[in-house]
Amino acid sequence: MKIVGEFKKFINRGNIVDMAVGVIVGSSFTAVVNGLSNFVLKPLINALLYFLLDGDSIEAVHTIIVPAYKLDDTGVEVLDLASSIYIDWGSFIHAIINFFLVAIVLFLIVKVINMVRDSQKKVFDDFIDDFPTRAERREMKKLKLNYRDQEILSNYRREKAAAEKAKAEEKARKDRLEHPTTEDLLKDILEEIKSQKQ
Repeated sequence: MKIVGEFKKFINRGNIVDMAVGVIVGSSFTAVVNGLSNFVLKPLINALLYFLLDGDSIEAVHTIIVPAYKLDDTGVEVLDLASSIYIDWGSFIHAIINFFLVAIVLFLIVKVINMVRDSQKKVFDDFIDDFPTRAERREMKKLKLNYRDQEILSNYRREKAAAEKAKAEEKARKDRLEHPTTEDLLKDILEEIKSQKQ
């Protein structure tokens, strides 16, 4: 019973389900890419090579290292690829095409997902900007401002941002006076020397 409980807990984890969905979508995605490569691009490349290499296709692009021969039906000795040792450039080119297809399609999918996510975030941020936060409502009530009016809310936020910026600049100035940098000390020394010369 303990093993069944542990197995149930293992299966119910979210990442197991996500992984299963990823594997299924990945295998389907591979089938689509292989179909595009085998049934669309490979024939086009074969046709191109047919015209460039006078009748050869991508399957015929190979380098024979150790040839083996056999007799065909007419008694003529022909090359036996099944028994020969050769470099299969056609399969290598096909694998490169598949790799670039997968990379391009994945890039496009990620780009579309990022565009959708960014547009959703922008819409959400714009929607949220139209409404004051709880803290803003409290502060505006204290100031007797109508937080439902968008123009008053925008002016309030603008003034608050300007006040916070001024406060941050003042704090930075005080911090710099209390803890001067080497550049500040050198400027003070230079000004002191100039004042003594006069």
